[in-house]
Amino acid sequence: MPPEHAESLVSVLDSIRNAGASTRPEISRLTGLGRNIVTQRTNQLIEAGLLAEGALGQSTGGRAPRELRFVAEAGTVLVAELGATSVGVAATDLAGRLLTQLEEPGDVKAGPSVTLDRVAELFSRLLDRLPESTEVWGIGVGLPGPVEFESGTPVAPPIMPGWDGYDVRQHLVDRFGAPVWVDNDVNLMALGELRGGSAKGEQDVVFVKIGSGIGAGLVSQGRLHRGTQGCAGDIGHMAVVDRSEVICRCGQSGCLEALAGGFALARDGRSAAEAGTSPLLLDLLASEGTITVEAVIRAAGRGDPVANDLLSGSARLVGESLARIVNFFNPSLILIGGRVASAGDRYLAEIRQTVFARSLPLATRSLRILPAPLADNSGLRGAAFMVLDELFSPARIGRIPYRAVDDQPEMTG
Repeated sequence: MPPEHAESLVSVLDSIRNAGASTRPEISRLTGLGRNIVTQRTNQLIEAGLLAEGALGQSTGGRAPRELRFVAEAGTVLVAELGATSVGVAATDLAGRLLTQLEEPGDVKAGPSVTLDRVAELFSRLLDRLPESTEVWGIGVGLPGPVEFESGTPVAPPIMPGWDGYDVRQHLVDRFGAPVWVDNDVNLMALGELRGGSAKGEQDVVFVKIGSGIGAGLVSQGRLHRGTQGCAGDIGHMAVVDRSEVICRCGQSGCLEALAGGFALARDGRSAAEAGTSPLLLDLLASEGTITVEAVIRAAGRGDPVANDLLSGSARLVGESLARIVNFFNPSLILIGGRVASAGDRYLAEIRQTVFARSLPLATRSLRILPAPLADNSGLRGAAFMVLDELFSPARIGRIPYRAVDDQPEMTG
């Protein structure tokens, strides 16, 4: 298929799939393509099973146009989001709508083979819930570490021993025979919010996940910004202090993640309990056998001054790091998500106060800092949108498993 043919085919499809066009005249206006080309491309997409004609639309003076719709049910996408201690999977249609999903505890430290075998088992359980005719068009996976997007391989992920350079794609291709794409989990959360969540319609956004580690997904001019290799937004390893006795999992000292992330809060909370400076944390340690970030948050909610100081310190360090990003990148929206962010309004208020105090007035003139919606599955939805954007790209539009889009003689106009 000639490149210009593929590009116009994608433009027509995207005008309906993403921009909301429903008739051929609307497609022509949105894409700038001539009427004959639009007619040819829509007919090809109808023959391919990606578009369907419906009722007559509203007339604007001539013959009423026939409405078109994207056939989202033509195929299925499988997606997985791996966290440090959890595994979530879902099946979506071709519009990125979740059809069915599962979540369970998991340990990414178990290694890639064990973890991905379990993901494959969960995918099979999802498919058992869907009609037998269901066809998997693509698979998307989010990992809690740096991923080289072009190859889909994790690169020296600090909390994922054994995953460095592992061929995640091939592991799942061998099982399902569908193309696979892999990205950092925070990138996918940002994409999910951009395309169907709190960041929809925004142009410049930072999505920050404050969980066991800390990372950010960047949206620039309405598009996810991955950087050259795919590691843009890895703010957890920005140095926030000159000297620190705490060594980060990346091997350096002074990193934001090592001083303000969930592992850091749990570590420092346990130290406070064992030192006897927090009787409440000591009681939690005695009753639960460990101190987690959730325990620190619960203790802070019960008025424990040590736990509140730990959370305030974390929020200030995050805020100072984000102020640098605000001055450099000038976003209109920052979304804060992750387990630590569930500490509530006081944590978010501390971040806001620090960002606005340390940023230039012009950079914060229209800036909003909001909590990411809880349980909105942004990572799973973002994984689906990643797959769909790749499937419906000019490079692949002629190679996905719908009825063949055959080249036809070009029309003019």
